[in-house]
Amino acid sequence: MIKYGMDAAHELIFAGFQARIEKRDSQWIDIWLKPELAESSLLPGDIIDFSILVIATPDGQLVQSVALDEDCDCEYSFTPSEKEQIAAFIRQEGIQRQICEAAVPQEGKLW
Repeated sequence: MIKYGMDAAHELIFAGFQARIEKRDSQWIDIWLKPELAESSLLPGDIIDFSILVIATPDGQLVQSVALDEDCDCEYSFTPSEKEQIAAFIRQEGIQRQICEAAVPQEGKLW
């Protein structure tokens, strides 16, 4: 992770993710990730409750990934390696299927 305004990166290795997928509207799917870190990875000391918001299109294309602390965007961004780990998870067949299922309009819903 890279803290805004700093040059040094703190590289995280993700061991896995728990995902919650929700349709925001007809254009975006929100994917809330709770990452599990590898034993060798430690979060920066000023992060209390780390999670990730991934914004995707209804066809499963990743648009943006945002680092969250206590469910609010925080002053960290992801390194290229961390972004690739997140993208690889989102590209998994099971996650892609869940995104497509979330994108289908449901009876009684406006989107």
